[in-house]
Amino acid sequence: MNAAKRVAEMHRRTKETDIHLRLDLDGTGQAKISTGLGFLDHMLTALTLHWGADLMLTCSGDLRVDDHHTVEDCGLSLGQALQQAIGDKSGIRRFGSAYAPLDEALARLVVDFSGRPWAEIHLGFHREKIGDVATENLTHFFQSLGSAARCALHVDCLRGTNDHHRAEAAFKSLALALREALQQTGGGIPSTKGSLE
Repeated sequence: MNAAKRVAEMHRRTKETDIHLRLDLDGTGQAKISTGLGFLDHMLTALTLHWGADLMLTCSGDLRVDDHHTVEDCGLSLGQALQQAIGDKSGIRRFGSAYAPLDEALARLVVDFSGRPWAEIHLGFHREKIGDVATENLTHFFQSLGSAARCALHVDCLRGTNDHHRAEAAFKSLALALREALQQTGGGIPSTKGSLE
């Protein structure tokens, strides 16, 4: 078992957002989230709880423009923190997959920490916004996360009539897939190449 602490702390500041983030992969599901977007806070809190990691994330963004930069940069920052926390990926399971329902909605997420970023996101939203977040930006969150974490990320909402339920099922399936993929196995780097860069 890898005894090294899998923790990342970062400060990401641009002209559009100012983000402070601390991630502990081996936490207990504690969340302290404040992005200025209530629905994004709700999704990230659910993600953290079901993942079992500890996440502190605060973001001050240009919400006077819209929600795009805040959602995108939170995804990028979380992805970068994941990369930092897992290092060379030695001893992780690497692959994770999960289904998560929320009432009538059902989402499936499959992830591979391959070092090759690719995102296939199919959430099938029906309305333009959920709360204070544009649904297109929820899709963009997953794309940004996958790109920055350098993983292959496939998200499909298989059914559901309520967009809040569809989104929450997707975030919960992400949580469960991350829990599996980042589980420590005690082995080396899980690749025939000997590297996951």
